[in-house]
Amino acid sequence: MSGHSKWANIKHKKAKTDAKRGKVFTKLVKEIMVAAKTGGGDITGNPRLRLAVEKAKAENLPADNIDRAIKKGAGELHNVAYEEGTYEGYGPGGVAVLVNFMTENRNRTAAEVRHAFSSFGGAMGLSGSVSYMFEKKGYFSFDMASFTEDKLMEAALEAGAEDVVANPDDSVYEVYCQSTDFHKVKTSFDKAGLKYSHADISMIPKTAVKVDGKAAEQVLKLLEELEDLDDVQTVYANFDISAEEMARIA
Repeated sequence: MSGHSKWANIKHKKAKTDAKRGKVFTKLVKEIMVAAKTGGGDITGNPRLRLAVEKAKAENLPADNIDRAIKKGAGELHNVAYEEGTYEGYGPGGVAVLVNFMTENRNRTAAEVRHAFSSFGGAMGLSGSVSYMFEKKGYFSFDMASFTEDKLMEAALEAGAEDVVANPDDSVYEVYCQSTDFHKVKTSFDKAGLKYSHADISMIPKTAVKVDGKAAEQVLKLLEELEDLDDVQTVYANFDISAEEMARIA
């Protein structure tokens, strides 16, 4: 799980330039549109759309943009037809990588993703080649300075979470739950006033691959390159890089 948490926290802490924010907004709008298309435009009856809107609001996406994206996805306005899918592959050191995408041009997206893998010592694989190494889970991270582990453990278990893991390398507690329980657990944390730094439904690695040196540098460059692609929504990997290596690379 450490690869997931490290990458999640790296992204959370990175400064957002105007260009980066524009990419973030584009990805959020796509997710809202596809969520509305697949499950309808009613937030209360569409958990995926509700999460997409919550994430958009957290990134300060304007309300008009959110409403327009919902209407486009639900078919109320003319819109581009996006399709979604997942590419799988291996990065340097044998790190497994999942790439979720949304695109109106699958051939373009496949070429861009393949180029990113090959540019940083990785290779795309066949469908199912690495997905079995991950499981879909609800994920929350909390700043260690804000809570005692006992207090968070009690609140998490009461909310319906499965596990609380201390991650001193990143100074966070990590809470995991079944993906189907994510909104119930999130609502319980919100009502209790427990502030999390990250909350999402994610693909969590079952095991981690330790990498260091040049391989560690290349893994992080590959993930950043993939996430910078306009058609890529999320990237997951099962790397484990020590705190010392992270500090050196940074």
